[in-house]
Amino acid sequence: FPQVNPTTGKVFKEYSEMDEQEVSTIVSRSNEAFQEWRRVPTVERVARIGAVAEGLRARADEVAALMCQEMGKPVSQGKAEVLKCAHLVDWYAEHGAGFLKDVDYPTLPGFKKSYVSYQPLGVILSIMPWNFPMWQVMRMSVPTLMAGNAVLLKHAPNCFGSAAVCEELLQSLPGVPQGLFRSLVIDVPQISNVLEHPLVQGVALTGSEGAGRIIGAKAGGLLKKAVVELGGSDAYAILADADLDAAAAAVVNARILNGGQVCVAPKRAIVEKSVKAAFEQKVVEKLAQKKYGVDFGPLVHSKARQDVAKQVADTQAAGAKVLAGGVDAPIPDGETGGAFFAPTVLTDVKPGMVAFDNEIFGPVIAIIEADSEAHAIELANRSPYGLGGAVFTQDLEKGERIAKSEIECGMCFVNDFVRSDPSLPFGGVKNSGLGRECAAFGMLEFVNVKTICVK
Repeated sequence: FPQVNPTTGKVFKEYSEMDEQEVSTIVSRSNEAFQEWRRVPTVERVARIGAVAEGLRARADEVAALMCQEMGKPVSQGKAEVLKCAHLVDWYAEHGAGFLKDVDYPTLPGFKKSYVSYQPLGVILSIMPWNFPMWQVMRMSVPTLMAGNAVLLKHAPNCFGSAAVCEELLQSLPGVPQGLFRSLVIDVPQISNVLEHPLVQGVALTGSEGAGRIIGAKAGGLLKKAVVELGGSDAYAILADADLDAAAAAVVNARILNGGQVCVAPKRAIVEKSVKAAFEQKVVEKLAQKKYGVDFGPLVHSKARQDVAKQVADTQAAGAKVLAGGVDAPIPDGETGGAFFAPTVLTDVKPGMVAFDNEIFGPVIAIIEADSEAHAIELANRSPYGLGGAVFTQDLEKGERIAKSEIECGMCFVNDFVRSDPSLPFGGVKNSGLGRECAAFGMLEFVNVKTICVK
């Protein structure tokens, strides 16, 4: 697995794939670690895993530089990601034991007590993507480990360095059994073998809709628990009474973060007709203030750049206009890896165009005109995805009503862009996935909800 720096196009490290026997041995050892770990009292498990926050903070600069090499993320954004992981660990260290406490239920007639106990399932396979090499891993693994499970990580093939750091951090913790968290250096064909292993009890995947369908179907056939967090074509409804300056800032900031390679970024800005021109102007002005290497970097590799360029070109060919950036925008000095795509604004995008119907995984803002508030809602929901969404209006009661009852998505914000936080459940509906991460919901995805009655 060559590790290619997207900025330079040069290989900076290589990893060799583990063979089937080595993987099978790791799975067996992971189960042995689980059997030991599950018997550690919950409060102690939570505290032991909680200690990883210190290691994350200590290595933040180092890991940020590594992520920049692996997938092009600006170093400042990489450091913020590592520190966000530490915040997640601290949050679960404070609240996790409470989420895992037994819950009393009405006692059955003739019995002394009835309650539910949250017991771990066992070894869980974690298939994680490259766009947030540390955050995606930690937000799944930390609560899952605290709940008493073991985790086997199959990271994206360009992020095996980040995976190794995660393993080092978690396996160096005092009181954590060796083998409880391991990184598998494997390619796609071996994933099925791991999931089919009788000691593996579930799988969490963050990735594309196609990958989610394959893994979800495979897990379903094996009767194993699956949590899949997939793509999105998030719509932000900018209504006529919105604060356009704030709306434009939110759309631009969220869309260029991480080079636009964010599942929950605003892919579609749906703007009421009366304010569309003013909104467009503000978006272009704010985008012009953003700096390469600080606010955005290259895409993950040259193939990603080619894919985004084709989607933009196809949308243009269908009648959309380019207000900024575009396929032929100049390339910054020092970009020799062929992965750079300039932040781009498309307008007059309509249903049936690529930028409306499909997810563009790059820094492309698609502006769509709506005739009315009702039309904006209808356009927002005209998508097979339902991950995040937002409503911009100065009428907070109206905004909350639309967010709560009208927009079809798993997370909807009023007057700001959608972001993940350990304290709030993260996930979507429709083709955006199954299950939730973060908050209590994320910690309880891979547990046995066990009913206990004592007579």
